Amino acid sequence: MSPLATDDPARRARAYLLRVAEPPAPALAALVDVCGPVEAAARVRAGEAPRSVMDETSARRESDFVDVDLAAAQAVGARLLTPEDPEWPEWPLLALRNAHARGLRWAAPPLALWVRGPTGVDSALRRSVSVIGARAATGYGEHVAAEFGYGLAEAGMTVVSGAAYGIDGAAHRGALNAEGTTIAVLGCGVDVRYPASHARLLDRIGETGAVISEYPPGTPPAKHRFLVRNRLIAALSAGTVVVEAGVRSGARNTASTAAALGKTVLAVPGPITSAMSLGCHELLRTGSATVVCSVAEVLEGVGQVGVDLAPEPTRPKRTTDGLGDQALRVHEALPLGKGPSGLSPERVAALSGVPLARVRALLPELEMTGLVVRGEEGWHRSRS
Repeated sequence: MSPLATDDPARRARAYLLRVAEPPAPALAALVDVCGPVEAAARVRAGEAPRSVMDETSARRESDFVDVDLAAAQAVGARLLTPEDPEWPEWPLLALRNAHARGLRWAAPPLALWVRGPTGVDSALRRSVSVIGARAATGYGEHVAAEFGYGLAEAGMTVVSGAAYGIDGAAHRGALNAEGTTIAVLGCGVDVRYPASHARLLDRIGETGAVISEYPPGTPPAKHRFLVRNRLIAALSAGTVVVEAGVRSGARNTASTAAALGKTVLAVPGPITSAMSLGCHELLRTGSATVVCSVAEVLEGVGQVGVDLAPEPTRPKRTTDGLGDQALRVHEALPLGKGPSGLSPERVAALSGVPLARVRALLPELEMTGLVVRGEEGWHRSRS
């Protein structure tokens, strides 16, 4: 059945439950797991649910706006995606389900998701990475985020972020500029363009990727909602890259959430004088994150094991690479060639500490490699 259908009892029940309970609603999520969404919704409506569920729903249980919410979603090209749909991202969200089962109440999985955009959520998240960071980002941070967003999208990764100012917006734009897929997870309704100056950015994401939220259409943004949505940003991808973050920040919160879910956490180092890099440095110092400095290193961290490997860094080569310890000491003891000047083997032995017999054997070997030259007055290093 189409995700826009309004006569599906399970879909209508989940739409109702999303409206009456403020996520993550762990008690309600547990009730739905036990008896299904239709019966759970009926119990909530009748006020006959367990006390813990009523605590989460009693303030809004009479707010039955299912038809209004479905119509509002359809008006902006959005749909309600439920666990009963083939497109549901079951595997990424399994981390939340497992954490919730371990007693982490904040990790309750979403009852459903409002989605605006053409991309298939499940398929898009099979190769995905979250790129997050400070709203008050520096130019350095925004440059890195844009480069990462572009490079990751170009490599076929879906870039997940929160559409906020700073790092989030830069990562989304980078992915869009690469004509890749990017997903924005909001702390408000999918029809609410927040922040207002990112209205066009959200529309671009909704045209090619997906804008996702647990919150019904029309739900305004609130600080606590952004903290709640961070668990989705952490869960929906294979790993999270923190580009910049203060010591106390939403980005740091998301990184901690990702670690608690067993996801890979990566952090970009910055200047030690930058307050916007203190959170990243703290993650690295405590071993909570792995350092990354390039798209290739991010791919190695979150990609397929043994496949997405970062290339070995290019190291400058010296003419003396490969020399043994004694040969290197003999070479360093020699002066740089200046005409006929040079040193005798005895003098080289004294300066290098290498036995004279060994010096006499090494000097001709080094001459054959072009590293030393025998002049009229002795041996010296070759200028070439």
